[in-house]
Amino acid sequence: MIREHQADIVIVGGSLGGCAAALTAASMGKTVLMTEETEWIGGQLTSQAVPPDENRWIEQFGCTKNYRRFREGIRSYYRRNLPLTAEAAASPNLNPGNAKVSRISHDPRVALAVLLEMLAPYTLSGKLVVLSHTRAEAAEMDGDRIHSVTVRNIRTGMVAVTTAPYFLDATDCGDLLPLTGTEYVTGAESQSVTNERHALVGPANPQEMQAITHCFVVDYLEGGQYTIDKPSEYEFWRSYRPDFWPDQFLSLSGVRPSTLEHVRYDLFPGGSGLSFWEGFSLVSYRRLADKNHFAPGTFQGDMTVVNWPQNDYFLGSIIDVDDAEKEIHLKRAKELSLSLLYWLQTEAPHPDGKAGYPGFRLRKDVFGTDDGMALFPYIRESRRIKAEFTILEQHVNPLDRPDGRSEAFHDSVGIGHYGMDLHPSTGNRHYIHLQALPFQIPLGSLIPIRVNNLLPACKNIGTTHITNGCYRLHPVEWNIGESAGALAAFCLDRGESPRSVRNDPTLLADFQQILESQGVELAWPDSIRD
Repeated sequence: MIREHQADIVIVGGSLGGCAAALTAASMGKTVLMTEETEWIGGQLTSQAVPPDENRWIEQFGCTKNYRRFREGIRSYYRRNLPLTAEAAASPNLNPGNAKVSRISHDPRVALAVLLEMLAPYTLSGKLVVLSHTRAEAAEMDGDRIHSVTVRNIRTGMVAVTTAPYFLDATDCGDLLPLTGTEYVTGAESQSVTNERHALVGPANPQEMQAITHCFVVDYLEGGQYTIDKPSEYEFWRSYRPDFWPDQFLSLSGVRPSTLEHVRYDLFPGGSGLSFWEGFSLVSYRRLADKNHFAPGTFQGDMTVVNWPQNDYFLGSIIDVDDAEKEIHLKRAKELSLSLLYWLQTEAPHPDGKAGYPGFRLRKDVFGTDDGMALFPYIRESRRIKAEFTILEQHVNPLDRPDGRSEAFHDSVGIGHYGMDLHPSTGNRHYIHLQALPFQIPLGSLIPIRVNNLLPACKNIGTTHITNGCYRLHPVEWNIGESAGALAAFCLDRGESPRSVRNDPTLLADFQQILESQGVELAWPDSIRD
């Protein structure tokens, strides 16, 4: 039996951008169907377990009103449900994990709860339907328009045909693009094409993509004995050393991404190794719960997500390869993470010469998976649409901007800021870590060159391999999804196409006014310079 679903807008992928798109479109009165491959909506923030990477002005500006609602929802959840210390409770900018890399690091289960609560008015009323464990597998086209997308429940095998005037691709890998024949690019572009300082010299490499990381959560209990079974690929990963790495990959040796100088990481706070930031340690880097923020006994030990240099997997791509090869790389990425955990428990060096920290406990309860791993690997780089406008390095790199400001886009639909942060790639290239100026999100980067009723709502907009590095982070992805959802709703209300909205000054002004009225910031304050 094949089911049929019809909505005003179908969102394929329940990523963070997909959630923002669904929230916005439903709030504008549209019926929305959203599919999600895993059990959890929220993408990099939930099923992939990565707490927010944000700009340094995030508490005052630099994100949408709805993203700010989400952040305050996280803080409210902790205040309502956990016994905070008086100092933590009094902090207006509560950071539950007190992480070095995130101003609001938190448990992925809390993020899921807050997202579900934000969407509840629309799921309960039936305006938004979410199909979990569901993956797109085919599309029917009518010229330059998508007529329908066929989806399948990967647990039950149930097939459904979805139809809508607009389809949004909010998958982390841009899965809807090849199914619909939407023109797209992958990997690293050639410098001869983009003229970017850090693009590839020579031919483009479509299979050179940033590492994926299969994250997991641990806490550390001194004196505990929680060593896992030895992973099947442990001996390989234990001896593995990339050409560009200063030591074995499973070690406390690494590099500073911005300079590539060799450094030594500290596991716990108080060491004397790497100093990205004062007091940096791997455990505090992406800590999810700082036990000192909570009443004694609430947490036995600090909880942290392991998304470290040592479990970046770059031995092969999972995009535009056959299913067998994709599964090999997904399995090996997970094996790398399990091997890192086993190495930490059995061989990681102590300052006093001892080896192994068996007190690292794998928190299988966080995701409920048999192996304790996150529900989905952390995806840094997607297929990217060939867009009406492509954002290049020279639009945001301060070396190319003598006035100290990024390129001003007349068709801005949001703002963001993060460095161009590229992890080691499947092309065996090292980190590329560059400064970027506070930037805008141009509407042209959301509009495919041909297909008329598909919009990207995740990391699949018109960026390059280089600029994807600064447009891929949490508040920017949220803004992309929110603007895509608003654009689809606006086009339905006006009977116009996204292309017309961008290219008609009156329509564009009307759309931008709606975005601003909903709390989407379209430009940085004049006083802000990186």
